[in-house]
Amino acid sequence: MKRRAFKMHLNEGMKAIYKKKHDEIWPELKQLLKESGVSEYSIFLDEETNTLFAFQKVSGKSGSQEMGQNEVVKKWWKGLVDVMKVNPDNSPVSTPLEEIFYME
Repeated sequence: MKRRAFKMHLNEGMKAIYKKKHDEIWPELKQLLKESGVSEYSIFLDEETNTLFAFQKVSGKSGSQEMGQNEVVKKWWKGLVDVMKVNPDNSPVSTPLEEIFYME
């Protein structure tokens, strides 16, 4: 099991929309993530900088950010285009973070 963390950027004034979308996450997307080995997926917001901090455990080959070839994921990402910084393929601009401490 690998622990992965990354950061993304929420556009100004989009907290409520971002939260609502995730409160209503599609069952098929949630199932896809679980089937791909993603678990314990959390996203936190630093409201001072609009930085989103994401953490997930991954037992498969890749985490959520590498699932961009899947049509469900593409559709989900398209729905976030106005809410956060995205790449030309609509995937969230994300920066992997290095783990420097872990305590079990």
